[in-house]
Amino acid sequence: MTGPEVVTVGETMVVLSPDPVGPLQRADRVALGVGGAESNVAMGLATLGHRAAWLSRVGDDPFGRLVVDRVAAAGVDVDLVTVDPGAPTGLYAKDPGPAGTAVHYYRAGSAASRLGPAALDDPRLAGARLVHLTGITPALSASCRALVERALITRAVPGALVSFDVNHRARLWPARHAADLLRRLADAADLVLVGLDEAQTLWRTPDAEAVRTLLPNPRMVVVKDGGVGATALPRTGPATVVPALRVPVVEPVGAGDAFAAGYLSGVLRGWEPRAALRLGHLCAARTLTVAGDTAPPPERALCDDLVALPDEGWAALDPTRLDGPYRVGGAGARGLAAPGPRSAGGAPG
Repeated sequence: MTGPEVVTVGETMVVLSPDPVGPLQRADRVALGVGGAESNVAMGLATLGHRAAWLSRVGDDPFGRLVVDRVAAAGVDVDLVTVDPGAPTGLYAKDPGPAGTAVHYYRAGSAASRLGPAALDDPRLAGARLVHLTGITPALSASCRALVERALITRAVPGALVSFDVNHRARLWPARHAADLLRRLADAADLVLVGLDEAQTLWRTPDAEAVRTLLPNPRMVVVKDGGVGATALPRTGPATVVPALRVPVVEPVGAGDAFAAGYLSGVLRGWEPRAALRLGHLCAARTLTVAGDTAPPPERALCDDLVALPDEGWAALDPTRLDGPYRVGGAGARGLAAPGPRSAGGAPG
C-alpha cells in the first residue's frame, strides 16, 4: 500500500511569532512558522509513523511555498495541495500575554477559502482509513462548508472513518452563528473531539456526559478539559477518563491538535480508549512546552511503553524529562525508572 492512511483537510497559514516570546507590539523580531489545525494533525501523525496526507490550497507566493515545504519536511504527503495563482496564502500573528495568547488572522479571501467539495473527488483519497476535518473549515466560505458537509454527511471517501475536531474559532464566527451547524456536523462524524469549554460556550453543556447526550450518533466522543484530563465516551458502554500530564506551559496554541494526532494514532493502531487518550496527552504535553504550534512526540517505542504504565506511574510521569532514554522495566512497561545517561545519538523523537 502506497496511498495515504490518513487525509486531513483544511487551511494552513504562515505564523508570525514574537522572538523571543512576548507581546507582539514590543517585538523587534518575529519568527516565521506555519500553522493550521489540520496540517498540525497530519504532521503529528506522520511523526508517529502513519502515512499522512494533507489536502488544501495555497497561494502562488513565497508564503505558500514556505507552508508546503514545512509540512512536507515533517513527512506529510503534500501532493493533494493545489497552488492557486489568483488568491494569497493566509497568515496569522501570535500575541502572547499574561492572560494567554491572542491570535490575529489575515486570511479573508485566501486560497484555502476557495476549497470546495470537488476536492474530495481526487482518486488518490481512495483507500484512506481516516479523514480528519475541523470546525474551522466551514467558517471560511460557503464552498468550504459544502466540502465539510460532503465529507461528513454524504461520505465522499467510502470506507474511511471520519473524525471531526469542533475547534470553534470565535474570531471567525460567533457561537450564536456556529452552534447549530457545528453540532450537526459533529453528530455526523464517527469520532468527535471537543473541548469542554467550547462545548459550554456553543451548547451550554455542563459536563462530558451532557456533550455525549447532545451528540448521540458518533462512535466515540472525546471531551477535553484542559489541564484536568480527557474523557472518551463511546456510543454504548462506560466512559474512560485519563488525567492530563502536568507541564510548564510555554505556549498553548497547537496542543489540541497534538492531542488529536496522538489520540487518532491510537485509534488507527486499534488501541483501547485509555491508551489512545494517554498518547494524546503525551503529544499535547510536548507541544505545550515549546513556542511553536508543533513539537515532535517522544519516539514511538517510548510512547508505547509510557501509555502502558500503571495508573500510579502515569500520575508520577514528568514529560519534561523524556529527553534521554528511559529504562522501562517489566513486561508491558510496568515501571518507569529515572532517565539513564543521554545516548550518543542525542534525544529520541
